[in-house]
Amino acid sequence: AMSSSTSSSCSAPHVPLVPALVKADIETLSREGITIVPIDPLGATVSGMDVRNPPSEAALRALEHSMALRGFIAITGCGVLSPNEQIKASCFFGGREVHSTHGVHPATPDMNEHIFRLSNDPRHGTLGVGPQWHNDGSFTSGTFSHVGYHIVQAASHGGGTFFSHQGAAFDLLSPSEQETWSRYVSVNSNSGVLHPLVQAHPVTGRKSVWLHLGMTGAVIDCVHTPGEEPPLSLRLLGNDELKALMIRYNDLLNSGVSNNFTIEYTYSPGDLVVIDNLAVGHKAAPSAHLPVATQGLRILHRTTVKATRDLSPPHGLPQFVDIHGPNQLNDDGYWGGGGIGFRWDDDIHMQN
Repeated sequence: AMSSSTSSSCSAPHVPLVPALVKADIETLSREGITIVPIDPLGATVSGMDVRNPPSEAALRALEHSMALRGFIAITGCGVLSPNEQIKASCFFGGREVHSTHGVHPATPDMNEHIFRLSNDPRHGTLGVGPQWHNDGSFTSGTFSHVGYHIVQAASHGGGTFFSHQGAAFDLLSPSEQETWSRYVSVNSNSGVLHPLVQAHPVTGRKSVWLHLGMTGAVIDCVHTPGEEPPLSLRLLGNDELKALMIRYNDLLNSGVSNNFTIEYTYSPGDLVVIDNLAVGHKAAPSAHLPVATQGLRILHRTTVKATRDLSPPHGLPQFVDIHGPNQLNDDGYWGGGGIGFRWDDDIHMQN
C-alpha cells in the first residue's frame, strides 16, 4: 500500500519527470525501418526490428540512449527466441557480454547457463522471484548494465513487471532527503559489496536512487567534512532508521504510479523487454506469482549483461566489506549478513 506521506514533500514538476525520446534517435532508427514509440509514462515500444539480424551500430546506440532516458524498451513481435538468440540480442547493449550468476532450472532449454527461467509453475521455472523493488545484480561490484526479459509463455491474466524511473524518484525527494540519501551507502547482505544510494547515471548523468529492498545488510551514513580530522565520519543506520528508509523508498517508487514515473508492463507474446538496469528499478507484479489455475501458465527467460563500470562508493571506501563478520562501526547500528538482509516489513514476501 502506498503511504500518504509519499506526496507530502513533493511539488508539482515543471517538466515531465521522464524525458521524451530524442528526435535524432527516432530518425536513426526510422532509416532502418525500426519504429520506436513512447509508452506512457515511461519506456518505449520498438517494432520492425529483427533481433536475429541486428541493425547497425548507430541504431543500437540510439536504442541504448532511449533506454537510458526512458528506462526500458519492449521489442515486439520476436516470436519465441531460443536461448542463444536471446543472449545475442541482450548483448547488443551495455557491457556486450552476459554476466550470469543464477541457478539453472531443469526445464531450461539445453540447460543453458545464461538463461534464468522464471515461472508460476515449479515444473517450468523458478517460483516467486523479485517481489520487492530492486535492481538486478546488486551483489556485484558493477551490477548488470542491462537485463533482458523474454516472455516465452504469457499469462492469460496479468503477470507483468513494475518498472520505476529512479531519476524521477530522486527528483521527487525533498531537498533535505536528497542531501541525506546522497550520503548513504548500502552494503549487500550476501556479497558485502558497497553501492551509493544515489548515483549519477553513466549515460545521462542524471542523479538516481538505487537500493535493493530484499538484499541489504546495512546502510552507512558517510558524513564528509573537509578540514576536520578525520574528514570522514561513518555511522550505521539503526533498526528504526533502516526500516524508515526502506519504507520511504518503497512508498516513493510506488508513488510513481500516480506521479507518472512507474508502470506495470504487461507482456504480450513475443515481447523482449530490455531495461537499463541503472535507470529503472523493478519488481514482479503480484499477479506474476499467482497459480496457474488462476491466471494460466507464465514462463519468462531473463538474461543479464555485464556492467560497463563499477558502481563504486564515494570517499575512497572499499568496494567490498565482510558483511558476515563482526560489526566494526557503532554498536547501535544494524549489521546483518545472509539471505534477504534486513526485513523491513514482517508481512511481505521477500525472495531473490
